[in-house]
Amino acid sequence: MGDSILGLLPILIMFVAMWFILIRPAQKRQKATAQMQSSLKRGDKVVTIGGLHGEVDAIEDSAVVIIVDGNTRLKFERQAIGRVITD
Repeated sequence: MGDSILGLLPILIMFVAMWFILIRPAQKRQKATAQMQSSLKRGDKVVTIGGLHGEVDAIEDSAVVIIVDGNTRLKFERQAIGRVITD
């Protein structure tokens, strides 16, 4: 019985290490991104995940309208907003 537990110990240690190295930081980044996307407001300067720079003009339930190039309005899903630019 004790030998089988000792045999599983390296696998358990590797799983715990993978959790702290890969999974946990990814969950933190995902939570921070979701928080940023839910706190968008009109006038924020944003960059989409595709690299488009613009300013938030309107916010709908699941979409954001962004103004680019002065008067061009584009509609994106909230999940397409990659980051908010702060001066």
